[in-house]
Amino acid sequence: MMLQILIVDDDPQIAEIHQHFAEKIEGFAVCGIAGTLEDAEKMSALLQPDLILLDLYFPEGKGTEILWNLRARHQATDVILITAAKELEPLQEAIHGGVFDYILKPVMFQRFKEALERFRDYRLRITAEATLDQHTVDRLLHPYKSATAGEPILPKGIDALTLKKIQAVFVQPHPQGLSAEEVAGTIGAGRTTARRYLEYLVAHDELAAELVYGTVGRPERRYFSKQAHPSA
Repeated sequence: MMLQILIVDDDPQIAEIHQHFAEKIEGFAVCGIAGTLEDAEKMSALLQPDLILLDLYFPEGKGTEILWNLRARHQATDVILITAAKELEPLQEAIHGGVFDYILKPVMFQRFKEALERFRDYRLRITAEATLDQHTVDRLLHPYKSATAGEPILPKGIDALTLKKIQAVFVQPHPQGLSAEEVAGTIGAGRTTARRYLEYLVAHDELAAELVYGTVGRPERRYFSKQAHPSA
């Protein structure tokens, strides 16, 4: 799933930096850049992006106008507000408007990356749930809350739902093993994401991995359930 981003900032250089940052993060594509609130309004309605990276102050008004207009028309677009404003009032308004995150300029790439990865994981979780119970709601609204008794506390970058999807892939026997690319295609994630989870499972002795040499090209790392692995 490729998530579409609209960047809204009246400074072309900053917009370009944010585009460069976004395109370095797996699972995202920039569908447009708007330099004015008027253009942002038109492009958000036309492009229906998954996420808007929204500056706060423009010569013609405040970026929160876009936020409230999205809410008024019930558009399923989330917003990360990016601003140099250090006052409390804009933050309070942003919270009331339901922004996904709030980042202060100058934006550091690591903070930017964390925000987008949390958004990506949130979208993956919320689209995967068919029915709700309280535990599911808590995971969606409070993904980094401490685990309840009996549940493992997963490290940063490992989401419980995605982990379960990958574990489920290996319930069926795969005598030849699976590559990270094959697993990624099965669960609808990127190859890098799949490999991160596969290596986590290898480190925790749930899967085995080995390099398989083909007739041409470089050796390929393939993953096996413990039962299917030749050395098991």
